[in-house]
Amino acid sequence: MKRATIATFSPKYSSRGYGIRSMSLPTRSHPSTIRIEEELNKLKTWEGSSASSSSKVERIFFGLSCLAELYKGIQDLLKLPLTQQALSHHHNEKWLDELLDYPVRFLDTLGETRDAIMLMKGNVRELQSALRRRKVGDLVVESHVSAYWSLRRNTRKECTKSLLFLKQKNGSFGVSPPLDLNDHLYAVVRVLREASVITNSIFQSLVAFLSSPILKSKINKWAFVSRLMRKGVLQCNIEQENINELEKVDLALCRMVMDSSASNKDFEVENIHSAHKELEAVVVVIEGLENGLDCLFRHLINTRVSFLNIISPSGRI
Repeated sequence: MKRATIATFSPKYSSRGYGIRSMSLPTRSHPSTIRIEEELNKLKTWEGSSASSSSKVERIFFGLSCLAELYKGIQDLLKLPLTQQALSHHHNEKWLDELLDYPVRFLDTLGETRDAIMLMKGNVRELQSALRRRKVGDLVVESHVSAYWSLRRNTRKECTKSLLFLKQKNGSFGVSPPLDLNDHLYAVVRVLREASVITNSIFQSLVAFLSSPILKSKINKWAFVSRLMRKGVLQCNIEQENINELEKVDLALCRMVMDSSASNKDFEVENIHSAHKELEAVVVVIEGLENGLDCLFRHLINTRVSFLNIISPSGRI
């Protein structure tokens, strides 16, 4: 009979896409094993859920929250004496160094994404302030709108690069661990690999959201309308469910700028109010992403530190 602290998985690891394989963590006496099992099951459900635009942000929030809880469990798993003893016996092996390095790959992407989100938040706040102080036709407002779209273009460009990088890596590992690992160490390796795959998947969803197309007319009003029709958004309706929060801001700002010369003051006020509403909604989204990334950042750092304390007592960050 196996000891109570041993966790077992299915015998083969799959490098296919993002699929999380079925797993079994029979140890019920240790909270970390229960937490890992629960969070991986939630994330398995997350992968199978719909990725429609209308639920994209909520889906990302849920994924980041589950990831934070997953890495909490991983930290506890790494603190188990059995885990520390097993890993310390392989500290010079390449496959273990690869496991040590994978949180760093995500930390880099996470840091870049968080910086981009913070810049966008500051830019949106400045635009909101300009709208409160000025009328639509003022050059100050026009300059803030232009600055917002410039930032959107830069963010889209950088996030598109990050998305390509994540797709290339795809949570994959080049070196496989030896086949003679004991059951507990094999379970630890399996958890870390599964975590890498699903973290990659969630990050792809996040940067894909931030790199969404910019619904902005560069030529004239009719060119803009034509572009919206190709997108499937008729009559510049910002309440359509097939566009996300960033695209709704684009539409509101376009409507406000293109109709700024209209003589109808009530219509002008309505456009400003609509822009305010969509900008505030984006701020809520940005703050939610910012909080989720901050929490995940701390747990990724702690996971790496836990590894370093096991493999190299002197540490190397």
